[in-house]
Amino acid sequence: MKNILQRITNWEAWPFKLLYTPLSVFWLWYVIKSKAVWFFTSSNPKITFGGMEGEPKKEMYDLLPKELYPPTFTVLPSEDIVIVQEKLLLHNIQYPFIVKPEVGGQGILLRKINNLHELQHYHSLMQWEYIVQQLVQYPMEVSVFYIRHPAESKGIITGFLHKIPLQVTGNGKDTLETLVKQHPKGNKLLKSLRAKHTDAWMQPVAEGEKYMLSYAANHNRGARFIDLKNEIDGRLVNLFDDISSTGNEFYYGRYDIMCTNVEDFKAGKNFTILEYNGCGAEPNHFYDTGYTLSGAYKEILKHWKALYHISKYNRQRGVEPWSLNKGRKFLTDSRKLTTAMKAIDLKIG
Repeated sequence: MKNILQRITNWEAWPFKLLYTPLSVFWLWYVIKSKAVWFFTSSNPKITFGGMEGEPKKEMYDLLPKELYPPTFTVLPSEDIVIVQEKLLLHNIQYPFIVKPEVGGQGILLRKINNLHELQHYHSLMQWEYIVQQLVQYPMEVSVFYIRHPAESKGIITGFLHKIPLQVTGNGKDTLETLVKQHPKGNKLLKSLRAKHTDAWMQPVAEGEKYMLSYAANHNRGARFIDLKNEIDGRLVNLFDDISSTGNEFYYGRYDIMCTNVEDFKAGKNFTILEYNGCGAEPNHFYDTGYTLSGAYKEILKHWKALYHISKYNRQRGVEPWSLNKGRKFLTDSRKLTTAMKAIDLKIG
């Protein structure tokens, strides 16, 4: 009974659909006002579906100056592994590096590749185009939620987080399995973590060693968030006004970034952009940071209001939302793809 009550009251651990269902009436109201089911697709005009889901990542990379993101290239599953190795040399990417699907999210099929054997294993099971990206060695990952109305030259930053990927620290005695079971977030992901760390699962973790369980610093992957809202200032806003005003028309979304530290980052030094998530980005700064459920709902609704007004304005200047049938087919195909990828994600380990 105690466990059941904890699960009910811990709203941050609720499934996505359960958390958002009470707010669906507000979303419906925006649909009615817009007279368009997919009204949000006008929000970020140069990203497929506005970046709600299913958008190719290379769209985002192609819209950013190359110096703002790590060395990156795409691989087709039909390509010979020799070709992939040649591309690694061409782009000067060395082990270890990150691989992730060209279309996808939630950390699904994201892996750190340490050697050729691991690359061959991933490539042999991967059925879709994927991205190879140099692993960034900066010590700090942050996310920045940025919003700018298209009629304005200045935007706002609504959320600034330090994201710490899921990890455990060894004591030289307990196995990885024991440490994961003792972890407040790791113990909820036992099945997927066991599949990904089979070889190390029953081995003790050395004293003081930080064992990375996931390189995807997502809430649903057990990451821990530290609120940096007090660090939001004019320098940070100016930085993202510049980044988001280079013709890419990024008006609403969240940047995931690696950097050395906050001060360097705000000065525009020693940082690199991992991804930009469009209108489907969750304002994740209400997780782990002391928000109540009502406070989280207020934050979500504030962002939805901004999304509606941005989409409305872009529509007035000629960016039409997707048609009902086009959006329905795209969403159906996208969700089928996600389901198929989850199955392969478990196989890859």
